Amino acid sequence: MRHRVHVKKLSRTTAHRLAMYRNLVTSLLEHEQVETTDVKAKEVRRLADRMITLGKRGDLHARRRALRVIRSRDVAEKVFSELADRFRTRAGGYTRVMKTRYRVGDAAPMSIVALLGAGEGAAAAPAGEKPAARKRGEKGAGAAKKAAAKAEKKAAAKKAAPAKSAGKKSAKGGAGAGKAAPRAKSKSTRSKKGS
Repeated sequence: MRHRVHVKKLSRTTAHRLAMYRNLVTSLLEHEQVETTDVKAKEVRRLADRMITLGKRGDLHARRRALRVIRSRDVAEKVFSELADRFRTRAGGYTRVMKTRYRVGDAAPMSIVALLGAGEGAAAAPAGEKPAARKRGEKGAGAAKKAAAKAEKKAAAKKAAPAKSAGKKSAKGGAGAGKAAPRAKSKSTRSKKGS
């Protein structure tokens, strides 16, 4: 049993797997998009999100931890300046994985892992402020609009329902005609042998 093992081994030794992840994360942060297999993309997404979180922290210890994974100092500088500013108000989920195709040679499912764009990463809050934490039970503006639209839809369905059922009753010829007759209960009896 693989209790508390949350990594995919990908048929590689530990050193090979970690080196591959470091290369993929560095390429992703540099080019902001990488195509790889679906399993690798999901593992790389975790590391890339962690690197951007370290970039948002911005202190010396975070920079040293990020340089343990990121292979290029230029890419690390990009993470701690450009990407940290882009995702300053976002609380996580800086990347997305999009399934694309099956590879021709071995039919492996391929995916594109990409950073969110400039418009998607930034929220409506100013750059200097943190986003306001939502209290339990408090609904945002979007949730209130959805709830109002749902209530209107239910009210419209209730108004339309009596008209439909009245038409069915008159078409079938009476109020009781629409109801199904109760089924007769059948009991299977076993024959007793040797009595």
